[in-house]
Amino acid sequence: MVFTATTVLGLVAATCTTIAFIPQALKTIKTRNTKDLSLSTYVLLVVGIILWLIYGFLMQDLPVIIANAVTFFFIFTIMVLKIKHK
Repeated sequence: MVFTATTVLGLVAATCTTIAFIPQALKTIKTRNTKDLSLSTYVLLVVGIILWLIYGFLMQDLPVIIANAVTFFFIFTIMVLKIKHK
């Protein structure tokens, strides 16, 4: 992979959007409080991330694949906890 300015920009953007879900995931795991979380938001996010993963594999775009795989883990965790602790 060639690290052009565009690639670095994509990696930084992917990192920011991926780690954005860490605080919510940690808080949800710690408190088990999901009352104020919208299940439909997380369902739509999971669907969108799955579509991004498919796109990333089809385009062989490693930053897209990595970012969305990690994001999927955090969002799916939050969604499962939301369903479990209704």
